[in-house]
Amino acid sequence: MKIGLSIAVATGLYGVSFGALGVASGLGVWQTVALSALMFTGGSQFAFIGVLAGGGAGSAAFGAATLLGVRNAVYGMQLNRMLRPRGWRRLLAAQLTIDESAATAAGQLDPGEQRRGFWSAGLGVFVLWNLFTLAGALLGDALGDPRRWGLDGAAVAAFLGLLWPRLRAREPVALAVVCALVTVLAMPRVPPGVPILLAALVAALWGWFSRGPADEGLEPDVDPVGFDGADTPPQEHR
Repeated sequence: MKIGLSIAVATGLYGVSFGALGVASGLGVWQTVALSALMFTGGSQFAFIGVLAGGGAGSAAFGAATLLGVRNAVYGMQLNRMLRPRGWRRLLAAQLTIDESAATAAGQLDPGEQRRGFWSAGLGVFVLWNLFTLAGALLGDALGDPRRWGLDGAAVAAFLGLLWPRLRAREPVALAVVCALVTVLAMPRVPPGVPILLAALVAALWGWFSRGPADEGLEPDVDPVGFDGADTPPQEHR
């Protein structure tokens, strides 16, 4: 739960960048807040306002956001099997299934810790992300151009922060470099949102042709042993 809450605080803080950029893209304060609460997946939200800010139509913005949101469906299938939510919790879990909650749950070994990690990260990010989105939207006019403050790079920095703990061996580093290269080469040639899907396809094909044992799952983003402190004896991961 401590890991989930710490991730919620770190992620929620850069919601202020989305709020400011949403207003700068032409949305109203409450339109920005509603988009954040209903869509609630940072990559799709930034893609949506990015297309609008570039002069694209609403349908194009929705298409780009939808393409990026496809990954959450994959997370949902994994989490449904992992957490087995029932009734109204299943609907709530669907809304809270994002990169951070999925990574926090997958980073735990005990089923109870997986549930606590998912709910603490998911609910924590939802509350803080939307609060800071509102703050960023209200401050948008006072801040002026968000790029002057570097807020347009906050989301990229956050995603790199999530990726960094996984780059512990040559293969993940090589995969990250290849996917980055695919994204850079595709960006001038295809609509917004498609480059990240092409990179995801490359990663999926890489994983398919180099997959490990059948019982191997997602590797933890954050070492649950190391997080507890130096006094905790090391344990062997499965």
